[in-house]
Amino acid sequence: MSYHSHDTLIEVKNLEVHFPIKTKSLFRTKVVPLRAVDGVTFNIKRGETVGLVGESGSGKTTVGRAILRAIDPTAGTVVFHTPDDQDVDVTGLEGDALRAFRQKMNLVFKAGPVQLSNLSGDMLRQFRPRMSLVFQDPYSSLNPRMTVRDIIAEPLVASGMMKDRDQIDTRVREIAGRCKLNLEHLRRFPHAFSGGQRQRICIARALVSKPDFVVCDESVSALDVSIQAEIVNLLKDLQDEMGVAFLFIAHDLSVVAQISHRVAVLYVGKFMEYAPTRSLFFTPRHPYTHALMSAIPQVEPDHHLDPIKLTGEIPNPLAAPTGCRFHTRCPFAKPRCASDTPDWREIAPEHFVACHFADDFDFSRAAPQ
Repeated sequence: MSYHSHDTLIEVKNLEVHFPIKTKSLFRTKVVPLRAVDGVTFNIKRGETVGLVGESGSGKTTVGRAILRAIDPTAGTVVFHTPDDQDVDVTGLEGDALRAFRQKMNLVFKAGPVQLSNLSGDMLRQFRPRMSLVFQDPYSSLNPRMTVRDIIAEPLVASGMMKDRDQIDTRVREIAGRCKLNLEHLRRFPHAFSGGQRQRICIARALVSKPDFVVCDESVSALDVSIQAEIVNLLKDLQDEMGVAFLFIAHDLSVVAQISHRVAVLYVGKFMEYAPTRSLFFTPRHPYTHALMSAIPQVEPDHHLDPIKLTGEIPNPLAAPTGCRFHTRCPFAKPRCASDTPDWREIAPEHFVACHFADDFDFSRAAPQ
């Protein structure tokens, strides 16, 4: 990928998302917090893709939704950095100053850095065109009663970003062409398209407002392998052209390896490892990461990687294990793992891990030259 800036676009610090769950006992009902996301910290640079992997129920989608403010974080901060160096700190505005600032804004959000957790109402609505989402299911995420043209144009109309029909049509045709959709497709309805074409429509809808950041939530998992490759290549091409940053959520690590600059491994709401893609795939330092790598099918007959076979199910977040979250399934667990929470530390340049004994493991494998 030719476009790669070192400027931070989104900074996530100690993000927590808890859901209140009612539990019933014999004599009373009490509310217990389900810790879907429990203190994750990372950043996304302009024009890069961060992959987020983990088993079902680990909290991947909740992280993406919390960054987009589709759900409100319980704790922590999500800071969106804008390129204007003469910015106003939105989090410090109150009363008349805040109302005056709202009146001055015209969809091009000039304040920054912006703490998304502090935005609400009109300010959040005006900021939303800077962020977007590609849904997992290309079938249910499209309105069957709307034409493709209206589906792609909907973010522009809903946000008030454009009101002139000719301008909207021009923008829709432009982004449709970039997403490899023919102009005659714009007059059709979603039922007339295959899964890959529908996902192209979803991508065009997500990018029509020219966002800085897009969450791709399992955006290729419902597609055939050949179509997955086409969509991944399309996303990479669009990133080169538009400089958009992606949070790419997936189960398939082989797909994540193709598109991501850095990869985060999530388990029961906590990060186990976070590193540049090449470093994570060829020198994993956490047993859980190595177990995920072991599940990738290998076609090389001489490939050597001692697999880790996990037993048991992912723990219930309502009763998350103490100490290291992974110790109940880790074949290398020691008594300390059950009692002490491992520190989140940098074990190599830009390579972070949460494991007491990461220095003792050697899961490395030969990388292609």
